[in-house]
Amino acid sequence: MMGEWEPNIIVIACNWCTYQAADLAGSLRYPYPTTVKIIRVPCSGRVEPEFIIETLRNADGVLIGGCHPGDCHYKEGNYKAARRFKLIQKMLVEMGIEPERVRLEWISGSEGLRFAEVMREFDAKIRELGPLRW
Repeated sequence: MMGEWEPNIIVIACNWCTYQAADLAGSLRYPYPTTVKIIRVPCSGRVEPEFIIETLRNADGVLIGGCHPGDCHYKEGNYKAARRFKLIQKMLVEMGIEPERVRLEWISGSEGLRFAEVMREFDAKIRELGPLRW
C-alpha cells in the first residue's frame, strides 16, 4: 500500500544569509514544513544551472536562497545567481518542467520568520503542482 505523496523540496542556501535565517527559524521555533531539506553552499552565485537540473531528478522543487542584493559577502555572487536563475527558468520551460518548481529568494540571516514563511509558501505551491515526473 502506497502512502500519501509528500513533496521533496531542496533549499540550496547561501552560508552567510539564507542558511543563517534557517538556523534562526529553528532557534526561534518558527514552524516550516518537514519536506524542506537544506544544502549549505558558500554563496548563491556558486549554484550552477546543472546543479538545479540534477537536483530535480530527485526533488519536486528547488529553492535557491541568497543574500539581498548589495549584501553579498563575495560582493556580486547574488547578482550572478539572479542572471543564472533567468537561464534556469528558460531551460525548465524548454524541458517541459513548470518554472515555478525553482524559486530564487533573498533572505538575510536576521529573517528567520521570513524563511519559515517562504518555505510554507513554496511547499504549498509544490503541493499544488504535484509530483515532478520527467
